[in-house]
Amino acid sequence: MHHRTPCALLALALACAGPARAAGPDAGRDWQAGDHHVHSEWSVDWDRSVSPPRPIPGGDSPYTRTRNARQALAHGLRWIVHTDHGGPGHSAVTRDHAWPALLQARREVPALIQFNGMEFDVPAAEHASLIVAPGPDERDQLVEIERRYGRSEPLEEGARDDESLMLEALAHMRALPAPPLLIVNHPSRTATGVGEWGRVEPRELRAWHDAAPGVVVGMEGAPGHQATRSERGLYRNAGAPTFGGFDQMTATVGGVWDAMLAEGRRFWITATSDSHVNERDGGRDFDPGEYSKTWVWARPEAADILDGLREGRMFAATGDLIDALELTVRSAGDEARSATMGGRLAARPGEPLRIDLRVRQPSAPNARGQRPRLEQVALIVGEAGADGDARMRTHRFGRDRMRRDGDGWSVSLELPMPAHGGFVRARGSSTTEPEPLADVPGEDPWRDLWFYSNPVFFEAAPR
Repeated sequence: MHHRTPCALLALALACAGPARAAGPDAGRDWQAGDHHVHSEWSVDWDRSVSPPRPIPGGDSPYTRTRNARQALAHGLRWIVHTDHGGPGHSAVTRDHAWPALLQARREVPALIQFNGMEFDVPAAEHASLIVAPGPDERDQLVEIERRYGRSEPLEEGARDDESLMLEALAHMRALPAPPLLIVNHPSRTATGVGEWGRVEPRELRAWHDAAPGVVVGMEGAPGHQATRSERGLYRNAGAPTFGGFDQMTATVGGVWDAMLAEGRRFWITATSDSHVNERDGGRDFDPGEYSKTWVWARPEAADILDGLREGRMFAATGDLIDALELTVRSAGDEARSATMGGRLAARPGEPLRIDLRVRQPSAPNARGQRPRLEQVALIVGEAGADGDARMRTHRFGRDRMRRDGDGWSVSLELPMPAHGGFVRARGSSTTEPEPLADVPGEDPWRDLWFYSNPVFFEAAPR
């Protein structure tokens, strides 16, 4: 359970007091924007006229890691993860080229926290961002995981399309002295319809989370490639698009994500660029931080940012719709008992609970020169039903029901503690759509902006 004084987290996030006044675990913490899915020239192409195939730098992205770091910093990011993907023998590229490029980027852009990582080719599935904790073994740890478990590493295509190998990989990662993080990328990109899954199925998400809950911590709520006007997010199947730029597993109230949360799973969502080639250069992507940001409540240091990612102290936003968010659940009769994103509040069944949401919009224009108007927010409450399904209630607040609160907007809700516990999460939009609509070819992503929080849980305490 997380205990907070009424202003402890608000003080830092929303400037009701200065950072120096915070105490305890939140001391020095603020909202740190980042991106865990960024490609460089070391997402190589392959010359398959020779054996083994020869890597060709720049095949999937022309940019150096240093260039990506500079662009991330220019767009307001505090941290990124370099995540080049593999191919036959790519672990040698990771060791001999991508690693020295990371060291160079860290030297040349020291103001940005840069994590070693890769877009892991998941055996018998698709992709995930693998994030390694900085330390003396960070190069060798990543190389070993790719060499032993990466789906694309062998010369023989399909040789590692085996679900059991993913479970072996997670057992290996879980046992490391500093376990890495794994965040599933674009989970519904290969879906063929709404609820009709492709290479990533809900049962796999659960199996991976069961195997290593401290490693597999979540999924992209908002996938990258948002600049692609023909098929937003590169979700190419017309029957299974994104919704307001978010994956259907996240955007559907009562869908896959909510079902996992109703089970009590600590499983989080993020937003990324999946940057390969920027639209200015003829590509289909935004730069890191240009459109999508994952905001983590952490100190500006690698270890605490990783802790925030692992513990769910984060929210996802597009188009700089907001840059701070406080979601708190309190006992209405004892405000000293509270919990914030990623935390749990114990309360007696039927006990009155108060949910408070406060968000802040940036003072500066976004990368498109716009100051988007926040038209609505919603508090989405879920609990496990008797049949195991998630029972959901959405409490929507239009602009006329949002309170101006200093430099932010706030809403509140009171409800009785559900008999078997539950959770609350928040979202908001620059649109007036009650539910995010399916994205269609040609739409402007800058006119369809959303934020999503991660949940606060409440669990039943003894009467």
